[in-house]
Amino acid sequence: MTLNLTNTAKTYSDGTKALLPTNLKVNTGEIVSLLGPSGCGKTTLLRIIAGLETPDSGGEIWFDSDNVTDLPVERRQVGMVFQSYALFPNMSVKANIGYGLKMKKLPKADIEARVSEVLEMCQLHDYAERAVTALSGGQRQRVALARAIAPRPRLLLLDEPLSALDAALRETLRDELAILLRKFNITAIFVTHDQNEAMAIADRVAVMSQGEIVQSGTPEELYRNPNSTFVASFVGNAMHLAGKINGAKLTLKGGELLLPSDGTGCEAFVRAENIQIDRKGSLSGYIDTVTFLGTHYRLGISGVTSEPISSIFAGHKVPKIGEKINIAIEPQSILLLPSKALND
Repeated sequence: MTLNLTNTAKTYSDGTKALLPTNLKVNTGEIVSLLGPSGCGKTTLLRIIAGLETPDSGGEIWFDSDNVTDLPVERRQVGMVFQSYALFPNMSVKANIGYGLKMKKLPKADIEARVSEVLEMCQLHDYAERAVTALSGGQRQRVALARAIAPRPRLLLLDEPLSALDAALRETLRDELAILLRKFNITAIFVTHDQNEAMAIADRVAVMSQGEIVQSGTPEELYRNPNSTFVASFVGNAMHLAGKINGAKLTLKGGELLLPSDGTGCEAFVRAENIQIDRKGSLSGYIDTVTFLGTHYRLGISGVTSEPISSIFAGHKVPKIGEKINIAIEPQSILLLPSKALND
């Protein structure tokens, strides 16, 4: 199913503009993530698509050629997976998955066939008769997804479904969820504030800030070509290199850098993986912190610019705290962005 939102906004009775006029198209089978900080409007947008909130007058929601703007939630054929999973604790896994089908009064044979199908796809067959209270967090997440998928919805909406899990399990389930969604080949909207989740799961990411979508594109497009300082810092944690631009050079507290020849902005940003410890580097600074993260070290560096910056170090001879170092930053890795970018 194709989803198309036109001029969709939400203003509450107290005048709060939770969502500014928004246009968004999601193609059949596409997974789109709404990414942004708390309060940016992503959950409001999701609830409007589901039919749980009514948009302001003038906005329209289309499922293929059907205008569903005024259609109640129970008639939209939308599946939802919530943060809490909202499973029935007194029911087995099998009963939870089949509940929606039972409410639709489908024939018993059809219910059995569909439940069996999603149990197999979600690798839950061995737990079919088990109570959901006896499952792990990851297994419950799969049950919630299976229950949402079983009625064969036109659209699947996921509201931060991994947020209740611990960090290690969340990373594992994130990859599993991406595989399952593509296996089901269903159009899906995934809400998250975690950039790693958004980039790992989605075909396309819509970054939101202050009630509007400020940039939309593939994860790689957003990472490599952010259109604002907000997107650059939110997707990939780019750091500001505060200094004075003079032609093709940027003068910082710790030295000078060459700028990319194709940049048009007047504020320079760089990511930690593009800051290299190099004794021939044109910038100098001091090591403030050394944090071991298993596959690499994260170094906190002061003296290069007015604010501390970070570098990812994968070598064995890690610098020591207090040590003076030189760093190099290749011009092509510098992001030049407008100083008064949208929603900064």
